[in-house]
Amino acid sequence: MKESTWRWSNDHSQWALKLVSNEGKADANLYLNGLKYQKMFGFGACFNELGWRAFNHLLAREGEKLLAELFSPAGDGAKFNFCRLPIGANDYSFNWYSLDEVPGDYSLQYFSLERDSQALIPYIKKALHYNPELKLFASPWSPPAWMKNPPVYNWGKLIWTEENLSAYAAYLVKFIKAYAEQNISIHQLHVQNEPVANQKFPSCTWTGEELRDFIRDYLGPALSASGLDTEIWLGTINAPGCDFNRLIFDKWATEDYDFFAHTVLADEEALRYISGVSYQWGGKIAMQRTFESWYPRIRLMQSENECGFGDNTWEYARYVWTMLKHYIGNGAESYLYWNFMLEPEGVSTWGDPQNAMVTIDPVKGKAVFNPDYFVMKHFSACIQRDAIRLGASGTFAGNALAFQNPDRSLVLELYNPFKQIYTVAFHDEAEKYYFALEPQSVNSIILK
Repeated sequence: MKESTWRWSNDHSQWALKLVSNEGKADANLYLNGLKYQKMFGFGACFNELGWRAFNHLLAREGEKLLAELFSPAGDGAKFNFCRLPIGANDYSFNWYSLDEVPGDYSLQYFSLERDSQALIPYIKKALHYNPELKLFASPWSPPAWMKNPPVYNWGKLIWTEENLSAYAAYLVKFIKAYAEQNISIHQLHVQNEPVANQKFPSCTWTGEELRDFIRDYLGPALSASGLDTEIWLGTINAPGCDFNRLIFDKWATEDYDFFAHTVLADEEALRYISGVSYQWGGKIAMQRTFESWYPRIRLMQSENECGFGDNTWEYARYVWTMLKHYIGNGAESYLYWNFMLEPEGVSTWGDPQNAMVTIDPVKGKAVFNPDYFVMKHFSACIQRDAIRLGASGTFAGNALAFQNPDRSLVLELYNPFKQIYTVAFHDEAEKYYFALEPQSVNSIILK
């Protein structure tokens, strides 16, 4: 048998070790079918101001220990290597703001990172200290309010004039350059967070045609002329929208794959500027069709984990595993959680309680790793950058993902949804392995 390492987690044990057997009685089977898919890029979460506030409740030594667990590529931590940050305010900012608050400043004379220097920049630099190879993508939740109609952060649309569109493209390019001056490289720019979200928090709605035209005629040329190597991604798309009154997805015909990705990518001039498409929330509906149509010319990723309800349960963590399976199984090269760390209940600036991988108690000054953290760690700690997703078949394929790392090790990610031990027989060339999966457990098995 090959050398093996098997880690598993459920509501009773987390990141526990188990031995692989070469004999047993199988409930299901799994084998590699010879197909190869996307090259993996990374796992991580979003740097938000309220996360930085939570982090600062920790004593210095405990804080550094937490950062090492999250980001260090050495040791037995999560090894997160790809993360997100907002351009201006999002729903986990202290309050709403942009990087240029002077109405009519189309020359961006008053553009400033002063606000970001208070939380986001030190937060990111702390992470970069432990992993200098950490990659970042940025996205705006809202343009500066004076560029919108109506001039507010929490809903509305970009004003569609030549002067305004040119200034907004320049604003996004200036953000990347300003962060570079802080020794923080922005690897990807995703044009708009959730373009169908007209929210209580910073947001801005776009149609597919508007995104196509802005990328083709303004942002693409501006970024190309800047000499920066930052990639443009179409995202982060959250369509189709949901009718919360009837609690159904009722906009498939107008806000599915054809409304955004197909509309934008079918334009050859827009396409030449775009490296990938990112999806989150309702956007998962369009993931498969985008993969079928555009991979490998266009790369794909999941850009934000669905955020839960602030109670951080194992029931929800198991749902997160199924979302990892759905997105990665349909071509995603990366999967990002939402908040790294929050105070208890994880209440947003607009009052919504949401999950976090780590809860930090402001009174006790202690960090607690939540169930979602262990699900994410099972992937991020085991699947190396540039790993290749392998095709898997058999009766357990619907609860499995397989990868070959650059070091040639084989990684199996397995989920047992049942309330009893469930044994999977894995056929690997001439060898057979039996994995007795613990009840309702997530599992990572590395074979070398």
